[in-house]
Amino acid sequence: MIRSLISTLLILPCLFTGCSGQDFLIKTGAERLDIYLPIIQGKNFVMVANHTSVIGDSHLVDTLLSSGIERGRLQKVFVPEHGFRGDHAAGQRVEDDTDPVTGIFIVSLYGQHKKPRPEDLKDVELVLFDLQDVGARFYTYISTLHYMMEACAENDVPLLVLDRPNPNGGYVDGPLMEPEYTSFVGMHPIPVVYGLTIGELATMINGEGWLNGGLSCDLTVIPCLHYYHGKPYSLPVKPSPNLSNDHAIMMYPSTCFFEGTVISEGRGTPMPFEVYGHPGLEGDFSFTPVSIPGVSEHPKFRDQLCYGTDLRDFVPPGGWDKLHLQWLLDAYEAYPRKEKFFKPFFEKLSGTSALRKQIEAGWDESRIRESWQKELEGYLEKRKHYLLYD
Repeated sequence: MIRSLISTLLILPCLFTGCSGQDFLIKTGAERLDIYLPIIQGKNFVMVANHTSVIGDSHLVDTLLSSGIERGRLQKVFVPEHGFRGDHAAGQRVEDDTDPVTGIFIVSLYGQHKKPRPEDLKDVELVLFDLQDVGARFYTYISTLHYMMEACAENDVPLLVLDRPNPNGGYVDGPLMEPEYTSFVGMHPIPVVYGLTIGELATMINGEGWLNGGLSCDLTVIPCLHYYHGKPYSLPVKPSPNLSNDHAIMMYPSTCFFEGTVISEGRGTPMPFEVYGHPGLEGDFSFTPVSIPGVSEHPKFRDQLCYGTDLRDFVPPGGWDKLHLQWLLDAYEAYPRKEKFFKPFFEKLSGTSALRKQIEAGWDESRIRESWQKELEGYLEKRKHYLLYD
């Protein structure tokens, strides 16, 4: 039923215009108000939203309230990591609050309260979900999606996902998550770069029975128009404080591994995830992390000079089509105290103990990549069943 509805929504506009779907500007699910406004009209609903939930220059909450939705119908807004306005640093606790602009109650889903409680969904007839993902398994918006789907399934509340493009959706790469390393930075047996939009991933979570007890959520996805996997997409707003530009977003799946090591990934500078370094390394390039409120308040090596590598000009000659592990291998080789290089968090990011062992054993990038190809091929076959876009 859901797949049929989604397919119709994707195809009908092109039947009337004669378009290929690839020659026009991308239109996000949130922008397709004519499709989903009739669904939410007259219902008591809540939203999962943050600063990325925008239509043009307007926040989706403001758009809905100005489109005839009664203010009292929108009961509350659930927010993920980084808060409603995107002004909380990574890992910073997000508290319940009231939005000063609209007066709507804000409920945090980051901290000890990651999953809505039954009382949070009392008298709720629909949940509207709209967050901009970046396509890396350890980006926590998809963990918030999982817990919301689970809460909806347990409390018989339908979920409506407004889909958005995946800026890293043009390739699939990396080891699959192993069950023993499941955490909030990795909840599903998918690769590091999984090649699905957040709407497609929601259908996979349902279809593969990954919710607690094998539950299935009453799910509807409003798909994007004129999007295909690999189509360039520049995000209209920063998805989180430390992903400040399109290049950083493309680098993030590869350079985020440094968060599980002693190496700085550039937090506390204007170029996070585009540089790496350490006070104990050598090199002509250097940077000094500082505290930046709302962005990186306690970065590694705060106020210390770090030496390392500047990757801001890096553009892969073959396009963005794979993870880049060479920087991690180079940093490990250069760091003198190798027994101190990795932190326990590294296994949670990589989703496996194998990658750390392979690096310590001196494997090169091609050999490491070969080790996950068989399981990656199995995932690609599974992924075919949930693709909504050519």
